[in-house]
Amino acid sequence: MTSRKYNIAMITDFFYPNFGGVENHVYQLSSFLTLRGHKVVIITHSYDNRKGVRYLTSGVKVYYVPILEMYNQSTFPDVSWKTLPILRCIAIRERIDIFHGHQAFSALALEGMWSALVMGYPSCFTDHSLFGFEDLSSIIMNKLLKLTLCGSHIICVSHTCKENTVLRAQIHPKNVSVIPNAVDCSGFTPDFTFRKPHTLSIIVISRLVYRKGLDLLAQIIPTICQTFPFIQFIIGGDGPKSVILEEIRSKFNLHDRLHLLGRLSSKSVRDTLIRGEIFLNCSLTEAFCIAIVEAASCGLHIVSTKVGGVPEVLPEEMVRLAEPNAEDMIRVLSETIEAVKDKNLEAGKGFHEKVRKMYSWERVAERTEKVYERLEKEKGKKEPTLERLKRIYGCGLWYGKIWTIFFVWLMFIWFLCEVFNPRSGIDEAVDFPNEKWVEQNKKWSQGKNKEQ
Repeated sequence: MTSRKYNIAMITDFFYPNFGGVENHVYQLSSFLTLRGHKVVIITHSYDNRKGVRYLTSGVKVYYVPILEMYNQSTFPDVSWKTLPILRCIAIRERIDIFHGHQAFSALALEGMWSALVMGYPSCFTDHSLFGFEDLSSIIMNKLLKLTLCGSHIICVSHTCKENTVLRAQIHPKNVSVIPNAVDCSGFTPDFTFRKPHTLSIIVISRLVYRKGLDLLAQIIPTICQTFPFIQFIIGGDGPKSVILEEIRSKFNLHDRLHLLGRLSSKSVRDTLIRGEIFLNCSLTEAFCIAIVEAASCGLHIVSTKVGGVPEVLPEEMVRLAEPNAEDMIRVLSETIEAVKDKNLEAGKGFHEKVRKMYSWERVAERTEKVYERLEKEKGKKEPTLERLKRIYGCGLWYGKIWTIFFVWLMFIWFLCEVFNPRSGIDEAVDFPNEKWVEQNKKWSQGKNKEQ
């Protein structure tokens, strides 16, 4: 464990009460960094009536900032007038050392990286997704990433994600680290008593959107149900593509074999997984896919599309990969059903222990600490403004010049904040009693282990 303790600001639009892979990653990483003696605050936008400051049971402090939500949980970018002054105030109150943004889709995270560059704070950014290079939205996003991440160290969740990020953001590979996701395996333990002797259940848990391969899934379900009369599908999640599944259920009269559970709470995910023998992932693009790790931890065999970083996640005995088309997915899924159907009550035994040894949030936190140490070693507390301007100016023939002007404007806004809202007038927040909480948590964990 490093002797240096950091005050870290995690910045993202995606956090609880919203549920997803990024939300879980931010929560788990923050909790384990807190256990290792660091101070972590999470900055996200408000959700309905959830505004202001909240404390999580792990001792992590959360700022639910009242910023306008624009689309799909992402906020409206407004770095110059509102976000920059708010982030500056939080950074002073909490004595922040490092800004850490998450997810390229998060406007707040990108604004946080830009604000850190303006104020001279070391920053790093974790990329959880893959992007293309051809469509207009990807071109715009890639250009924004190149500009906003020019002063940050990048963390990717897979080697495929690293290659993608280096190409689209034009970042030197030495400034990119690979730290995989992890799973809290204690919350995903197998229970084979819920399996039925003469029925084989295929589980699908994901957001019901195009990127998750719902059109592909809609082609697979009728064929598999017609070929194997003992198969049932259990699908958890919601989204705009749920209508397609409802149409499939009605058209092929699968009301007793296609179960749509809707949106699942975090506590319901494990209870749903242990009802099945096979987990099906039809994603068209994935940087890591934490869902298949959770399913394997619960003892399910995995069938997944061979896209992105998925081939890096699990060994061959746990997962079977197929090309992202209906024909190949049906072939591989049929082979898996034939292999599992005769031993469905015992299939997947031993998976949980293997996953527990492969993935650990404690190791993720330890490796993230090394990134923080590197940031402090390379950049120190502050970087000269001229160096920051040079880096932005070199981001493109025209974009570099435009954003250099914008950067100077933000520096002016920051200067006004320093004049009219000086640091001396901002009270420093009282720190959470981290050491006492860590000691109490260890005693509780030891007591729980003895009971087990």
